[in-house]
Amino acid sequence: MRTKTILIIILTVLITIFLMMNTDAVEFDFIIFKAQISKLLVVGVCTFAGFLLGYWVGRPKTVVSTYDRNEDEITPVSPPSVPKGTLSDEDRDYIS
Repeated sequence: MRTKTILIIILTVLITIFLMMNTDAVEFDFIIFKAQISKLLVVGVCTFAGFLLGYWVGRPKTVVSTYDRNEDEITPVSPPSVPKGTLSDEDRDYIS
C-alpha cells in the first residue's frame, strides 16, 4: 500500500474513535432557540465540512496553456498601414 492510503486509514480510524467517545448530548444556544444536540453529530458534520472545504481549496486548478499550439496556426500580425498623405517626402525616401 502507498503511504498516503495508510495515513488516510489511520486518520479515519482516529476520527471514528474520537467521535464514538463523544456521544453525549450538549445544549447549543442558537440565535432563536436552544437545542440538545449530540457532540457526535456536531463534530462529525464539522469534520466532514472541513474535509470538503480543504479538498475544494486544495484541488488542482485547470490551466489553459497556449504553449501547445503549432507554429503553423499562428498568423503574423502586419503593422498598421499609414495613409500616404500623412508621410513626408523624407519619410517616403527612407522607407523606399
